[in-house]
Amino acid sequence: HMVSQRLQNVPASGTVAISNKVSRLKAEGQDIISFSMGEPDFTTPTNVIDACKESLDNGFTHYTPSLGIPELRRAVAEAAHNDNNIPCRGANVLITPAKQAIFMTFLAYLDPDDEVLIPNPAWVSYEACVRLAGAVPVFVPTYFEDGFVPDPAMMEAAITPKTKMMVINTPCNPTGCVIPDNVLRELVSIAEAHNLLILSDEIYEKVIYEGKHLSAAAYPDMFDRTITVSGLSKTYAMTGWRMGWAIANEDIISNLNKLQSHSISCCVSFAQQASIEAIKGDQTQRNAFTKEFKQRRDLAIDLIDEIKGLDVNVPQGAFYLFPRYTADIKSSKLVTMLLEEAHVAMTPGSAFGPAGEGFFRMSYATGEEQIREGLDRAKKFFANL
Repeated sequence: HMVSQRLQNVPASGTVAISNKVSRLKAEGQDIISFSMGEPDFTTPTNVIDACKESLDNGFTHYTPSLGIPELRRAVAEAAHNDNNIPCRGANVLITPAKQAIFMTFLAYLDPDDEVLIPNPAWVSYEACVRLAGAVPVFVPTYFEDGFVPDPAMMEAAITPKTKMMVINTPCNPTGCVIPDNVLRELVSIAEAHNLLILSDEIYEKVIYEGKHLSAAAYPDMFDRTITVSGLSKTYAMTGWRMGWAIANEDIISNLNKLQSHSISCCVSFAQQASIEAIKGDQTQRNAFTKEFKQRRDLAIDLIDEIKGLDVNVPQGAFYLFPRYTADIKSSKLVTMLLEEAHVAMTPGSAFGPAGEGFFRMSYATGEEQIREGLDRAKKFFANL
C-alpha cells in the first residue's frame, strides 16, 4: 500500500541513520568509536533512580492525569520561574517528552502552507515535524564566522504573509551556540511585531559553559506567544526516561493536552515522581556532568586544532562540536568514508539542513579515552584525504 503523502515529504533522521549503521557494524565485530548520538554516557543520578524505585515499590504504576501529576507540574513551573524568569505556574505546564511537545506544537498551530522560520543549521526533527503538520520550513542560514548566532535582520527578511512561527533553540543542537541577550531581545521583538508564535527549544538549558541561558518567554509581553520546551534527558542523563514538558499560557496548554490525551495519554507515572527528585533534589551529580562536559569540550577542541583541514568554533553550551572542513566533498560522503575507513562515526552537517553542508557534528558526550582515540583516527584519516 502507498504510504501517505505527508510521510513521503519527510526525510529520514540523519542522526538515527548513522546510529543504526554504527549498531550494525558493532554487531559485526568492528571496533567503532561513535560521536554520532546526542546522549550522555553518564548514568542517571542515584537519587533519581532511588526515587523511581520507591515509586514502583509504592505501586505508583497506573495512569496519571494527561497533563502530568500536579506536584511535578508545580516543580517544573517553580524551576522555570526561579531559574529562567518565566512568569508561569503549575497550570502552565504540560508534562510530555520534549520531542512530543515540539511535534504537538506544530500539529496544534500550523495549517497547510503556513511557514516556520528555522535558524539553520538546526536539529534534524524540526523540518520533519513541520512537514508532518503540512507546513513549510523556511531555513534562515547562520554562519561559522558569527559563531552561528542568528541574524535578526535575516530572520525578519524571511518573513512573508504565510509566516506563522519562529523556532529558537538555545543552546543549539548542532552548533552549541548560546544566543546572547541583545540578539534574543531583537528576535522576540520581531516575533511580536509580526504576530508570530515562538517555539523555544531549551532542552540544553543547564548545559552551559560560558554566557547565560535566557528564555524567550521571560521577555516583556512574550509569555502569551511562546511555547517553551525543555526536559531532563540531556541535563540529568535521562534520555531513556522520556521526561520533558511544555510551558505556555493555559489556552495553549489546553490545546496541546487535547493532542496528548489522544496520543500517549500521559507520561510514565513512576518516571514522573522520579522527575520531581531530579528537579528539586540534590544537584551534585548533575553539576558534575556539566563540569565533565566542559573538560571534554576543551580536550576535543585542542585535538581538532591539530587536524589539518578542520576548523572549529568554541561552543558555549550543549555537547556538540560542529567542525568545518576544507575537503571538496559532500558531508554525507565524508562521514561514510570516515566510518568505513577510520571506524569513527560522526553525523553529516547536511542532516541539519542546507547551511550544514561542509560541516559535520561531533558529540563529545562520551569518555575522554574515546575522544582521544577517535580524534587520533580522524587525524590520520584527514591527513590521507
